[in-house]
Amino acid sequence: MRVLVTRPAPDGERTAQKLRARGCDVVLAPVLQIELLNNVDLGVGPWNAVAMTSANAAQALAQHPRRMELVALPVLTVGRRTAEAAHAVGFTDVASADGNEQALAGLIGGRCRCGNKVLYLAGEDRAGDLAAAVAPRGVRVDTVVVYRAVAAQQLAEVAAALQAGTIDGVMHFSRRSAAVYLDCARAAGVLDSALTPFHYCLSQAVAEPLMAAGAHQVAVAKSPEENALLDLVAPA
Repeated sequence: MRVLVTRPAPDGERTAQKLRARGCDVVLAPVLQIELLNNVDLGVGPWNAVAMTSANAAQALAQHPRRMELVALPVLTVGRRTAEAAHAVGFTDVASADGNEQALAGLIGGRCRCGNKVLYLAGEDRAGDLAAAVAPRGVRVDTVVVYRAVAAQQLAEVAAALQAGTIDGVMHFSRRSAAVYLDCARAAGVLDSALTPFHYCLSQAVAEPLMAAGAHQVAVAKSPEENALLDLVAPA
């Protein structure tokens, strides 16, 4: 099975290695490039906890001048990969929601008291609103953008592979990356060919742009985690 991985580096290569270990042939074509904002103004605080929905947030914090101040706080993450990245930059009190943003909101509500304030280290493009999700619990969220994902303009040589029908499946990890994949396919004039392979999506929200564009072979992971998506593509 030949799988196209659209995930940004370095996560895309890590996913590719896992797929190869399961017997897949992998083509890497990142449709987003992550730009870390290492010295962004975080605000004045104080905060009771830090929240992250991506390992990119932890990586952006690694070189931030206020890193030592923040790693002394509890950090609440959306999943295990983000939790591992938080550990790597120095956090010791780490809790993972092992789910999506809604699960993280539940974790914040369970760990924080009414009146607490959480610093959310976020990406520029966000599908949900974490602050609104926890507001009914009396928890305030300060959202600070610490990374952005820059969209690719073309699929390069991958367009030819899609048109030739040599791609069996495409993995999509975010709604935005799915939308950019479609935009690049339109720009290359290969949209029909890009919709033909089986599309493996991290969540229903990720799948929606593909289905709206006309993709008929779409599968959604049982849970919004990389391992669940890998099991969908190539069961271990």
